[in-house]
Amino acid sequence: MNRRTFLGSSATAVTVAGMMASGKVFGANDRVQIACIGTGGRGSGHVGFYATDACADLVAVCDVDAKRLEGIAGKVKEASGKTPFTTVDMREIMSRDDVDAVTTATPNHWHTLVSVWACQAGKDVYVEKPLSHTVWEGRQLVAAQKKYNRVVMHGTQSRSSNSWIHAIQLMREGVIGDIHTARGCGYKNGNRGQLPQKEDSAPPAELNWELWQGPVPDHPYNENYVPYNWHWFWRYGNGEIGNQGVHEMDKSVWIMNKGLPVKVYSAGGRYTYKDQGETPNTNTAIFTYADGTELVFDVRNRWTNKEGSVMLNGQFKEGPGVGAMAYGSKGYYVEGVGFFDTEDKPIETPPAPETPKNANFINFAKAVISRKPEDNPCDAQVGHTSCVHCHLANISYRLGRSLNFDPATEKFVGDDEANAMLTKEYRKGFEVPQLA
Repeated sequence: MNRRTFLGSSATAVTVAGMMASGKVFGANDRVQIACIGTGGRGSGHVGFYATDACADLVAVCDVDAKRLEGIAGKVKEASGKTPFTTVDMREIMSRDDVDAVTTATPNHWHTLVSVWACQAGKDVYVEKPLSHTVWEGRQLVAAQKKYNRVVMHGTQSRSSNSWIHAIQLMREGVIGDIHTARGCGYKNGNRGQLPQKEDSAPPAELNWELWQGPVPDHPYNENYVPYNWHWFWRYGNGEIGNQGVHEMDKSVWIMNKGLPVKVYSAGGRYTYKDQGETPNTNTAIFTYADGTELVFDVRNRWTNKEGSVMLNGQFKEGPGVGAMAYGSKGYYVEGVGFFDTEDKPIETPPAPETPKNANFINFAKAVISRKPEDNPCDAQVGHTSCVHCHLANISYRLGRSLNFDPATEKFVGDDEANAMLTKEYRKGFEVPQLA
């Protein structure tokens, strides 16, 4: 598939079904040729690492903001000595033969389509959290990973953390017995996401608003969307549970190791805010699994204490403000504090190995080169399972009721209204293809 063919086919959803791109075969001394798509807050971290990585070359960058794109290209040149290819249209990236893999840090509504397009073009992909904007999208990316035999890594960094790998191993070995509950919390003190009312307006000259929207049907520009606060609008984001929350949800799901739940209830609100935002700044979700165990998850973007604080050797030690905890038949675990028995006494455990800085980015390049599944700690299926929890919580919150869910079909039981919210409407030419 050459550049002209790919760009031409993008007008009809960039469908390349049946093309099983085998990709590059890497030798022992080969370097991964990487492109970064989306270069804002999180994306600048992608660029900063791969511009100087020992096993990768950053050959291209893409951003729909032409002004930001120019600035980031200059920083790449300064860091690496090489001028990257630049474009505002990611389809230019997908068509390039000199790109082996892409990373993407776009807004959530783009994550799945970028990743599927990359898989179809024979490129591996590191996709920022959340892996999907809807449940249905995530399932299509899992299918794309398999169909096109690509490396897809989800950007929840804890799966590359040696401290978390170590803690999970100890839990699997039974250090706190049979785990019955996990608790995750995503607390961001202050006025995160408070948005004074603003009228729709013309987008800035440097911003390609059509490409920024991509898969979402056309909607007027508003200053409250760009560059960050799109998180708090359902059209583009998934609220705090799909922002910081998905990191802590991933840890909690990892603790439980139960797959998808059979029941969810989520309640809360946009408390003390009188603004333009749509998603809750405070909510609690309870997930029940087939065996009756549960996962409890809190989002709180208002002033709050931390959770899981304990007395350790006579000294008070704070638990996480963002993090996860596990509760078992023989004790409990608090992230950043440690394991405790049923009498609140610390359980002595061996120390975890140090985690290299940017271990997630290192692991991605390693997995691209080796093609070994064990080198990818957070593939599309792992990421999908955690993201589905976030999506189910949001659907329950928006409908205001408890919902029964079938993990096998990934659909709600006997609830057409809820099932309609498992997917969304797409702009013509930017549809996520059905692969599953």
